[in-house]
Amino acid sequence: MYRAERAIIMAAGIGSRLQPVTLDTPKPLVRVNGIRMIDTIINALHDNGITEIYVVVGYLKEAFKSLENEYNGLALIENPYYAECNNISSLYVARECINNAIILDGDQIIYNADILRPEFERSGYNAVWVDGYTDEWLLSVKNEIITSCSRTGGTNGWQLYSVSFWNDVDGKRLKHYLEVEFENKSNRQIYWDDIAMFCYPRDFQLGIRAMQSSDIIEIDSMQELVKIDSSYSQYVVGVIDENEG
Repeated sequence: MYRAERAIIMAAGIGSRLQPVTLDTPKPLVRVNGIRMIDTIINALHDNGITEIYVVVGYLKEAFKSLENEYNGLALIENPYYAECNNISSLYVARECINNAIILDGDQIIYNADILRPEFERSGYNAVWVDGYTDEWLLSVKNEIITSCSRTGGTNGWQLYSVSFWNDVDGKRLKHYLEVEFENKSNRQIYWDDIAMFCYPRDFQLGIRAMQSSDIIEIDSMQELVKIDSSYSQYVVGVIDENEG
């Protein structure tokens, strides 16, 4: 068994699909039913004894400053490339912290802290089994090892979520390939997950940690936000009226 010692929260993105709410508030700091999304992540990490937390910031970075005072052990890492590169740049700037770490997106809401329990048997991703169709990234698994990943989704597979665990060896390997892709190849428009999933799949033997869809919610649109918090319904009405006009 391995044990996660630290966490990296990716929070540098613009969150354009939640505009206009995110015009003055970074998406991870948007309040859903009164609670900032990133607080659900940090509190779940604390519930599991993980207090060494790095938050990668870029867009509206000053808004995150208060977190360092609110949470002991939390530090911000600035991503100066966030506006011109994909999220590979966020993990690249945090690459010294990857070993024995949990990597998460900051725009998720965690309802079950157990999905972040620090003990794990194999590096890999949290995933939910899907019987029907999903257009999210879908994993095929054999003998507890991820054998392939579909970017376009599919049916009857494990839907990948933006929560992953990396032991010391795999974390150092991921760090090395981040440097190869970002520095040597200037391959800066890919997701960081592409490295293990598509660029160097033979160099990783990743597994999954099964969870339920109710354990965590990823909010990708204003409509999804309104389903959870109706106080944002005014923005959906505005979008509909504009489209109709």
